[in-house]
Amino acid sequence: MHTVISTTDLSKTYGDVTAAKSIDLHVAEGELFGLLGPNGSGKSTTVKLLTGQIRPDTGSMRVLDTDVLADPVGVRAKVGIIPEQETPPSFLTAEEYLQFAAHIRGLENGVEEQIAFWFDLLEFGETRDQLCKDLSRGTRQKLMFAQAFLHEPRLAIIDEPLINLDPVMQRTIKDYLADYVQAGNTVFLSTHILSIAEEICSSVGILHRGALRYQGGIDALREEHASLEKAFLALVRTSGREE
Repeated sequence: MHTVISTTDLSKTYGDVTAAKSIDLHVAEGELFGLLGPNGSGKSTTVKLLTGQIRPDTGSMRVLDTDVLADPVGVRAKVGIIPEQETPPSFLTAEEYLQFAAHIRGLENGVEEQIAFWFDLLEFGETRDQLCKDLSRGTRQKLMFAQAFLHEPRLAIIDEPLINLDPVMQRTIKDYLADYVQAGNTVFLSTHILSIAEEICSSVGILHRGALRYQGGIDALREEHASLEKAFLALVRTSGREE
């Protein structure tokens, strides 16, 4: 199966803190891949590296057959991205922001239809003329989700996508992601909420202290540990003792 994300010996430090430690990661086309780890394990750093927002100290990365170090802008143009806790520009309305997102991604046809689809699916059309600074946190998160998928990318890299959303909207987005992957696309999802991964991911990677402790299918972890939570705790605690 075609690989859409691959890294080799990927490392990043901030002073004395190792946020990414020699990560070799491979995500195949059509996967809903969950990157899991405790707070501070390096998940958001890994997302920023893969999307060219920061440069590694060592290592290489390819995303959708593009060298991230050589062409970070090209990668960001192809991929749907939701950074952690990112907010839309305060001086634009919700609709203006989606129009802007469509423009910078080169969308020319069907823009109005796409925007209308997302306002309808995520049920926030009544806010289309409100300034982003006046939107609730949940509505801003809906807007960030819509901009990531507006151009129908083959790959989405999303960091904690369900934060600030109510259970009904979480269900809507989980269903959308399942359908999106079923259509042959790929999702790389970073989260510390194990129940999300347990419910919707086909494979996972587990990070602890910047190192990738496991990568593979969820079913294999369940067979060995009975649940994803028990597998996660076993891997994290074992790696902690080793260090």
